[in-house]
Amino acid sequence: MRKIIVAGATGYLGKFVVRELKKRGFFIRVLARKPEKLDDVRSDIDEYHIGQITQPDTLHGICDGMDAVFSSIGITKQRDKLTFKDVDYQGNKNLLNEAQKAGVKKFIYVSILNGPNLCHLDIVKAHEDFVKELKSSGLDYAIIRPTGYFSDMEEFLSMAKRGRVFLIGSGDNRANPIHGADLAVSCVNAIESQEHEINVGGPEIMTWKQVASLALESLNKSVKITLVPIWIMNMIQWVTHIFSPHKAGLLAFFITMATQDMVGPKTGSHTLRDHYKNMREQYENN
Repeated sequence: MRKIIVAGATGYLGKFVVRELKKRGFFIRVLARKPEKLDDVRSDIDEYHIGQITQPDTLHGICDGMDAVFSSIGITKQRDKLTFKDVDYQGNKNLLNEAQKAGVKKFIYVSILNGPNLCHLDIVKAHEDFVKELKSSGLDYAIIRPTGYFSDMEEFLSMAKRGRVFLIGSGDNRANPIHGADLAVSCVNAIESQEHEINVGGPEIMTWKQVASLALESLNKSVKITLVPIWIMNMIQWVTHIFSPHKAGLLAFFITMATQDMVGPKTGSHTLRDHYKNMREQYENN
């Protein structure tokens, strides 16, 4: 399977997946809302299809001639009043419908570690509802389940710049988030793999207190950490829901991620310390 379409190529993970595919000699077609969105990956792709994942009429023919589909499509910042269900579920289902029409052999999709146990969260439910559609589609498939991205860990660095990191709960829960380049290797390996469910974590398991301390130390700040009780965060989430159900859904997700272990099989070589060092150098050069 040497021809693949990438949906989500302009996102954090998608960019690394495109680069990894290019290194391995794949023919790459990507989905984009606008051509200018492709500036970061343009030199690595062969074709692009302009369309909106939520507008099926714009996707006609997108999968024609392709062997496989990779999707890391998902919504974080709300735009056009779209919901998690509109994008994470229905948008990916629109792409799956095109894949079925075109006779694509395999569909690789990125969800989250422990997804089936987290369906009380709107964002995870949308992902897992699509997973059910994919499993019943008749296509070969692989579900990638990462523990979390290094890009998410940059929020700790943002707080550290202001001199203090706030953690939800005890801060003692553990996680091993993964760099996009390391996760991309697992995503591309999945194209030829026989595994259907692939859990992936980074090489280091750390508590949130350790992550916070590392972020502060990376910026040469004194270690100042404030623990916010879960009940306060739940109250904030409840109030937020009155004004923005979407933001409340994201907040509920972050609260849950911060108060349970998110540990997957160790893989990759990129460390969070090195990532923070690189981010610090970017801050200093800007």
